[in-house]
Amino acid sequence: MNLHQAKLDIVEAGRRVYERGFVASNDGNISCRIEEDRILTTPTGMSKGFLKVEDLCITDMDGTLVSGQKRPSSEIGMHIFLYRERPDVRAVVHAHPPTATGFAVAGVPLTMCVLPEVIITLGAIPIVEYGTPGGPEISEPIRQYVKDYDAYLLENHGATTIGADVMNAYYKMETLEHFAKILFVAQQLGGYNELNAEQVEKLVAIRNRMGLRGPDPACDIPDAPTTQPTTNGGIPTIRTLSAGEQAGAETSQDDLIAEITRRVMEELK
Repeated sequence: MNLHQAKLDIVEAGRRVYERGFVASNDGNISCRIEEDRILTTPTGMSKGFLKVEDLCITDMDGTLVSGQKRPSSEIGMHIFLYRERPDVRAVVHAHPPTATGFAVAGVPLTMCVLPEVIITLGAIPIVEYGTPGGPEISEPIRQYVKDYDAYLLENHGATTIGADVMNAYYKMETLEHFAKILFVAQQLGGYNELNAEQVEKLVAIRNRMGLRGPDPACDIPDAPTTQPTTNGGIPTIRTLSAGEQAGAETSQDDLIAEITRRVMEELK
């Protein structure tokens, strides 16, 4: 990979994550695997919105600094873990996009079958169990997901995306946060419609024709059409009502209408 272009891409991605509010202060980190044993990464303790190419540093696959004037990101270990586990990955973006991180804090994975573009380009986004940032604890919980997923919500922390190059990994972060925002708005409006198995299958076929990789299944396909919003830990979701629940709901509604009618008639006597 061209070193100069990789540096420009990291600086640009850093500017974008900062300007879009995906990070605050000195949060977040971005890296690119420029050689099999060399990682270009953002430094620790610097705002990603104001990076210059000379601020970036290069480490080996053990995280040891080999070039640059600044210390590498404290979370370089997570990046190296992802590169070791996924040889096809050439870039990693870690940020704290507010809406997606809200889902991570609430314990709600972004695995719903809702948006065609997300199913095709990214697929489900699981929640990874919490690990202390900056150390090996943050990496190990990702292991069970790393082979199948390109985006992860980090419990009580943020989000990480991986890709074929820096901008590819960055765009996945954009998609993740965009999906979270749309889903959050839909929940505030009472719930969301989920695509059925046949609809998802067609989208996966498109994904395959485009040569894109993604998890299988691409999302959590609902068992049946959903009809009534409910709540899950204070977060509105949609679920399928059983036949008994549907009958009970209809009976309850009829009884309520009958009772209201009776009382109105009594008042009119």
